[in-house]
Order: sequence, then C-alpha cells, then structure tokens
Amino acid sequence: MRRHGENGAVVSLLTQHHGRQAGYVRGAQGSRLRGTLEVGNQVDAIWRARTSDDLGSLTLELDRSPAAHIMQDPLKLAALQSACALCDTALPEREGHAGLFHGMNALLDALQSEVWGAAYVMWEIALLKELGFALDLSRCAGGGDEEALAYVSPKTGRAVSAAAGAPYKEKLLPLPNFLKPAAGGSDEGDVLTGLKMTGYFIEHWVYAHHSAGPPEARLRFEDRFSSMLNSLSEELTVGAI
Repeated sequence: MRRHGENGAVVSLLTQHHGRQAGYVRGAQGSRLRGTLEVGNQVDAIWRARTSDDLGSLTLELDRSPAAHIMQDPLKLAALQSACALCDTALPEREGHAGLFHGMNALLDALQSEVWGAAYVMWEIALLKELGFALDLSRCAGGGDEEALAYVSPKTGRAVSAAAGAPYKEKLLPLPNFLKPAAGGSDEGDVLTGLKMTGYFIEHWVYAHHSAGPPEARLRFEDRFSSMLNSLSEELTVGAI
C-alpha cells in the first residue's frame, strides 16, 4: 500500500489471472480498512475503471489474514513481507502468473509449519522461474555425478557436483542440502545457505537493471535470519561443557 492523497492509497494485489494488479482504495488510511490492508492479507476484490489502461479503483473485503497466525514470530513476518515486496517490485503489472499466485498461497500455509524456511527458499526459486530465470539443480553442469551435487554456478544457475566444482569452489555458490538429490531435512544453516543462493540470483538477474536493487524487505529478512543463526550459535557455544 502506498499513500495517495489525504485518505486514499494505491494498493497492489497479486491476483490469479491478472498478475500484479494495482488500484486506488478510498479511505485506505482510515480505521475501518486498517485491518484489511495489512501486507499478506487475502482479500476478495472488485476492480473498476473507465478504460482498461486506467489505474482504476478497488473495493476490498477481507477473506483471510495469514499474518495473524504468525504475529508472535518476527522472522516469519519478515519472510511474509519479503515475499510480498518481491512480487510488488519484480512482477510486471497485469501479467498473469497463476503458478506464482498458487505458490504464494502455499507459502502462506507453509509459514505456519516447521519447514517454513525451506519452503520460502523454494518459493523464491519458483519466482525466478516465473520471471524467466530458471535454475537447473537437477544435474551437474560439468558432467559430474548427479548424486553428488554440491554447488551452483553464479553465471549459469546450474548445479555442479562436488568433484567437478572442487577446483572452483571459492567462486561457486553452495547448494543447500534440502535441494540435493538425496534431500534430507533442513536446518537453519541450510536455509540461510539457500537464502544466500537465491538472493544472489535475485540481485544479479532480476534486479540487475533496477537502480534501487532488491527491496529492503528482502535484504532485511536475510539479515535477520543470519542474526538469528549467529545468536543460536553463540548460545550453543556458551552452553557447551
């Protein structure tokens, strides 16, 4: 939501058939709509305009508030804000992305689960694919063992095996364990590895020509996740006997 005029705002929605759709909402800054216009809320919307090229106006009715279920977890809220900010700044307006719409719904549900971190990384991989920047994590770019994938090439976005990537490992991005062929469970360290991997491609591919770079919400989320992991590490060190 971006304030517009004394009481209104331009509100951005992610829709199933029309992609990112913006519209003007009257009274958006008043108390009546305050609970409806929270980032990440799911709404029923009616868009009206004189012509299809106009900004148009939106009438919104709250359907569901996923943020209400994670309000006590600042890190999950940061993930929700990051995903919404990426959609708002990276998606072309009114370009259909039904797959990403359903993926966002799945992410909202996953934020209430124990595997939300890995789910978020996989959502960003889906976002990259929707925007034409698909990663190939199924086989080794250098012809190495497909069961021993360990890195990702920052130039091509293709996976590299441990043996093939060993001479260049300082220049490659680590592949998180939950994205490897013999995928297992994911811990916080794996999630941070995944965030750094997708964050690299988001910055250098999606936002390569954006003067402001990736949205602040995405950068803040990764920083907070890294700080949380560092705090856990310090607690373990202090508690060791």
